Amino acid sequence: MLLVWLYGVMVVGAVSRSVYQIATDFGRAPLAYSLSAVAGVVYGFITYSLVRGGERARRAALVCCAAELVGVLTVGTWTLVEPSAFPDATVWSDYGMGYIFIPVLLPLSALYWLRAAAKRQPEAA
Repeated sequence: MLLVWLYGVMVVGAVSRSVYQIATDFGRAPLAYSLSAVAGVVYGFITYSLVRGGERARRAALVCCAAELVGVLTVGTWTLVEPSAFPDATVWSDYGMGYIFIPVLLPLSALYWLRAAAKRQPEAA
């Protein structure tokens, strides 16, 4: 339940931030604002998958969480190596430092929980 709540908060944060930035000043940092919008969509899909439940949704969430982690690590490293590429921060900049590192901790926690949940499921005969 905590994961669903945290992902829900991140959906609201990422989507509202990106919508505002895209609507008001897209030309300033189109890559950063677009990446924040993508992050919001990914968070939304993961939230939906966690709420929906079931094996298929768990697998979809697992794939999305892995992709999210790759995105956070890639963008986080990119913002440290080449800060000029991002005139404004994204949700994943500096590994999510602007969001108290939740963007890097959340997929790690979700991947752990989803894998543990799979182990708790009885094997289909």
